[in-house]
Amino acid sequence: MAKRTKRQQAILKRRIFLSFCSVVLIAAILALSFVGCSIFGGNNTNGGNNGTGGNNSTPKPEPIPDKFATVVSIGDIMCHSTQYNGAKTADGGYDFSHFFKELSPYFKSADLAVGNLELTFGGTESGAWRGFPTFNTPDQLANAISDSGIGLLMTANNHTYDTGFFGMKRTLDVVRNLGIETNGSRKDETEAKYIVKDLNSIKVGMVSFTYETTSATQTNKYLNGLRLSAEAGPLVNSFCYGKIDQFYTEAQEIINAMKNDGAEYITFYMHWGNEYQRTQNTWQKTLAQKLSNMGVNMIIGGHPHVVQPIEYIYSEDGQTETVCVYSLGNAVSNQRRSLMQTNAPKGHTEDGLMVKYTLKKTADGTVTLVDFEAIPTWVDRYLVGGKYKYTIYPMENLEQAKAKYPNIASKLNESYLRTKEIMGKGLTEAQEKIGCEVTFPSPSE
Repeated sequence: MAKRTKRQQAILKRRIFLSFCSVVLIAAILALSFVGCSIFGGNNTNGGNNGTGGNNSTPKPEPIPDKFATVVSIGDIMCHSTQYNGAKTADGGYDFSHFFKELSPYFKSADLAVGNLELTFGGTESGAWRGFPTFNTPDQLANAISDSGIGLLMTANNHTYDTGFFGMKRTLDVVRNLGIETNGSRKDETEAKYIVKDLNSIKVGMVSFTYETTSATQTNKYLNGLRLSAEAGPLVNSFCYGKIDQFYTEAQEIINAMKNDGAEYITFYMHWGNEYQRTQNTWQKTLAQKLSNMGVNMIIGGHPHVVQPIEYIYSEDGQTETVCVYSLGNAVSNQRRSLMQTNAPKGHTEDGLMVKYTLKKTADGTVTLVDFEAIPTWVDRYLVGGKYKYTIYPMENLEQAKAKYPNIASKLNESYLRTKEIMGKGLTEAQEKIGCEVTFPSPSE
């Protein structure tokens, strides 16, 4: 072989060097690729990373559980003179614990228990204790209400001003000092007209209103025929039938404010209707439809002192479905059949309803009504040591109630049938539309 020239030798050395560099570069690229796959690809023995295999795959998040909130509401809490006289103790005090002893388990098992306080705690500063027509009740009834488990009292009704502006404000102080919230009347205008309750992360907007005895031409408010002072008037949630458009405007403003505060379900407590009338009047139906149109989900009524029907209402735009209980009747009072022969001769003033409803909130934030019960109640009046005592008895299951309270079984049966005749059909329809268990069949069943 001929000897290579120095030039040829130099070219050959350069080619060998470049070939070596190419091999090193390829090896480096392969090494980097392997490391990248190890870091970013995981150790997927199935080949490829689809997010379901391998020891290093990201775990699936736990599903968010549904949340539930239960609210219980009872009707008119009244205290006639026979009631507070019967509650008087030997030491000069008062004990009203017998009123709610059978309902207390329902109150305490709910997330919120609500009652309508149709009286005032005006104190001795407002004069002697008295019943109808202007109630001034011993403070010890407030203690019994608190001990029973009721956490919210609606204070807008025709008896709100029975002991004047002083008594109205004192009533709020008495119950609030016991940890009970109030709505319907306020101490000053810095307080909101409504409340939004956070119940197990479900926000429920609530507000109570009462009708006025004001005429369309009067400027001052009247409740129970009593003229409210200029200072007190704005502190009571009320409406005048003769100025109903003003109420509609105010109601819409309150609904908007509730929603701005996060309310996901809205309940109006309405003090309305005709006393002792077992059917809703035209004004009640008109107001209920209007409130449904505004987006109100639940309407609970009081004032007639007797139970009135339940109706499932659709808003005119189809956006809202509303359950309306036109009247819960009396929770407790001395309106006995023997005393009410003119207005309620069959004993309807002794009957009441305890409404229990449950809301559900799903992971996407949707809140729906999933359960609704209307439990009939009856007030027993009985003598102990020559004094009348009063106890409210629930009839969630009639046969069980009669077995549990055999001494009053016939009275419970009569009360149940009276209440069933009034609201059985409407409740059955509402429960079927909600999709919950039908707990109170219609009268024909």
